[in-house]
Amino acid sequence: MHADWEDLKYLNGFGNHFESEDPRCPNALPKNQNTPQNCPYDLYAEQLSGTAFTAPRETNQRTWIYRILPAVLHEPFSPIKSGLLTNRWDLSEPNPNQMRWKPFSIPSTKDEKKDFLDGLATVCGAGDPCSRHGASISIYGCNSSMDNRAFCNADGDLLIVPQHGSLRITTELGRMLVKPQEICVIQQGIRFSVAIDEPSRGYVLEVFDDHFHLPNLGPIGANGLANPRDFEIPTAWYEDRDCDFTVVHKYQGSLFESKRKHSCFDVVAWHGNYAPYKYDLRKFVVVNSVSIDHLDPSIFTVLTCPSLKPGTAVADFVIFPPRWSVQEHTFRPPYYHRNCMSEFMGLITGKYEAKAEGFQAGGATLHSCMTPHGPDADCCEKAMTDELKPMRIAENSLAFMFESSLSFALTKWSMTTSAGIDHDYFKCWSSLKKHFTGPK
Repeated sequence: MHADWEDLKYLNGFGNHFESEDPRCPNALPKNQNTPQNCPYDLYAEQLSGTAFTAPRETNQRTWIYRILPAVLHEPFSPIKSGLLTNRWDLSEPNPNQMRWKPFSIPSTKDEKKDFLDGLATVCGAGDPCSRHGASISIYGCNSSMDNRAFCNADGDLLIVPQHGSLRITTELGRMLVKPQEICVIQQGIRFSVAIDEPSRGYVLEVFDDHFHLPNLGPIGANGLANPRDFEIPTAWYEDRDCDFTVVHKYQGSLFESKRKHSCFDVVAWHGNYAPYKYDLRKFVVVNSVSIDHLDPSIFTVLTCPSLKPGTAVADFVIFPPRWSVQEHTFRPPYYHRNCMSEFMGLITGKYEAKAEGFQAGGATLHSCMTPHGPDADCCEKAMTDELKPMRIAENSLAFMFESSLSFALTKWSMTTSAGIDHDYFKCWSSLKKHFTGPK
């Protein structure tokens, strides 16, 4: 790992208004105004708006950036192949089955060169980026760094979950080192590039509607779940580098590229509340029942992208970290259920408590709207006979869920054997026994 990346400094706090200058250019931020006639160091002023100008103050997001050359300086966009990345949901037939994928492949360095963008493959999704409503889920597998090119998603925000290998992410607003068991969010319109030190794999959630928020805590009170202070925002860092540079632009579900003669990572200073961030999932403050019954997975929500329907999310990001289980007179694993939501699960490390076998790190499951699911037969039988003493569960394990009110459609790629489908997934319930004793 590059030592300078391990020593990166961050700003702290979710949704705060920050200001940052690259220390090589002190006083680069203009004083008392945003757009002076001449900016310090002869920089260009540019505003990046994440919400409408007239959005209420409590939801308004924008950042002023001061850069060597403005973003507008590039050749016209030209379409390029999108590979396995798609937002088209009408190209395959509906499939309500319980789905499980074996660990998605990581391209070897002996294989074709693939960077983060090349290695993106969409698994499922719903909605339309043109009307700004929907979400998609992709995986990435890469064996090389993005050299002299950046990615910009005009369709929505990206939540990135590394599973194998750390990501060195350079954004217009600074740099972040994101390791497995950490996540990062890069908002709509922010350009970024990903470098790696080893072949890497992970998951990506894209939302079209809104930005991610911390969930309301309700009766939990002021503290718990993900603390705002634990979210880390990069500090300004720039490179003044003349080179052949490409920006790949995702727009209305398709990819385009534009050429320029200068690195796009030339922001010397910035201030605002629209900035990428990272979060260490091991800092999550778990809340759970200490009496009876298994509570709903909503208590494990880290971030949410709300819909216009109160209490209903376009997408929630939920984790299942190590914790104590102490409930009495209770079936402790997740209960069997059918849900009006879609549930996509991934495993970062270890074994998931409700399916210790078959569900592997780097793989995934999808339980679609109203498709029944729950613990496998072995987990169920054990839970019905276990001594209910306090115990640690999910030790050395970390699973997550992307849960959505949308009914996800699978892509053609995700339904092929090349995606590693576990066709025997349904069998994990086939040995469930009838325990019914009948009327006395």
